[in-house]
Amino acid sequence: MPGATAVGITYKDGVILGAEKRLTLGNYVISKTGKKVFRVTDTVGAVCAGMVADMQNLIRQVSTYAKLKELESRRPLKPNSVAKLMSVILFEQRYAPLLTQVILGGLNGQPKVFVLDPLGSVIPDEYAAVGTGAEMAIGVVESDYSPGMSHKDARDLMITSIKAAIQRDAMSGNGIDLLTVDASGLKEESMNL
Repeated sequence: MPGATAVGITYKDGVILGAEKRLTLGNYVISKTGKKVFRVTDTVGAVCAGMVADMQNLIRQVSTYAKLKELESRRPLKPNSVAKLMSVILFEQRYAPLLTQVILGGLNGQPKVFVLDPLGSVIPDEYAAVGTGAEMAIGVVESDYSPGMSHKDARDLMITSIKAAIQRDAMSGNGIDLLTVDASGLKEESMNL
């Protein structure tokens, strides 16, 4: 089973999503430069843990359907609509589930994070962590999180939580990718550890 640590945190003006870069299969490190943070639409991002092929195909499929819906309605798709669309796609695959957990984040008046499991459950929250390092990461997030925090505080908390997971989870490591979603759009950032 592949491992990962993926975290999503809302802050005063947006959402920050992050994941470490190590791709593993059992005790074998497949890659040290894997990408688990994705742009879904112009206003929604996602971070995943699980099988890389499943996450890439799921994001590609959701992005395509979302773009078609945006062209049809001539307005951006809201994050909760993207989460529902992803939920339907995951549920349709329930007999041969996609082995991925997803944290979706975006703005709809206020920042929101949605957690989706392989069967399509959608759980809205202010912050979340998934993957093999989730237990370590969520403990750090819960200890320092506050709803009105600034982008800098949320970014620092994200980095601290993923670093904590990397130190205790052998399936996580080799750097951090971040995606910030705010009123100005999506911004990606990558750092090596």
